[in-house]
Amino acid sequence: MPLKDHQDAFGYGMYDYFHGIDVEEVVERDDGYIDVSEGPKSYLAKFGDWPVHLQRAVRHAKGRVLDIGCGGGRHSLYLQSKGLDILGIDNSPMALKCCREQGLKKTMLMDILEIKPGLGTFDTILMLGNNFGLFANPRRAKTLLRRFHGMTSPDAYIIAETIDVYQTDRDYHLEYQARNRARGRMSGQVRIRVRYQRYCTPWFDYLMVSKQELEAILSGTGWKVRKYFNGKDGIYAMVLEKEAP
Repeated sequence: MPLKDHQDAFGYGMYDYFHGIDVEEVVERDDGYIDVSEGPKSYLAKFGDWPVHLQRAVRHAKGRVLDIGCGGGRHSLYLQSKGLDILGIDNSPMALKCCREQGLKKTMLMDILEIKPGLGTFDTILMLGNNFGLFANPRRAKTLLRRFHGMTSPDAYIIAETIDVYQTDRDYHLEYQARNRARGRMSGQVRIRVRYQRYCTPWFDYLMVSKQELEAILSGTGWKVRKYFNGKDGIYAMVLEKEAP
């Protein structure tokens, strides 16, 4: 569901940063771990400041593009400047306001679960900025990947980014992964919320997977990995294509 005004910590932090205000976005995990994110800065970064693996991955975008969780619009705006027809969707009203003020032509306030075939047919679905995580859990990932299969062209791509959570030696992350597995969850199925000033999002699940886990999730969805692009600290992007009929 779209965020209510008092829940839109993500969007208000981004909007303030866009207007020159110093922002500290706090991410809180359900085991008590907290971190101060550099999110707003990265959400608004220009192409030349992106990590190389993202620069390489986004160049595969083509045709009509759906940017899921478009945030501050960095990917959408870049592709729009290249002449692509792009629709940016997000559940954050303030994030979309930020996109529109920067000139993004097509935006829609929408949660990932609200994506339906009525939006039309797309040639590329974009889930960069670690937005594979928006699938939340493996069951939802499979369901949505099948749905996306039915609303994309025969040679469509999904371009996404995630993190291999096993690429860490931090005890507090390893303990959280073990806690997840003990509860029947995937190691990288984290439950978090975002805080900024007096705004706080609801708790939500965010899914991060290894390449082996990714390929298990893809099984039976009609999608397969075309190419990987490796970043730092376990971060990687991938281009998914449709399996042959």
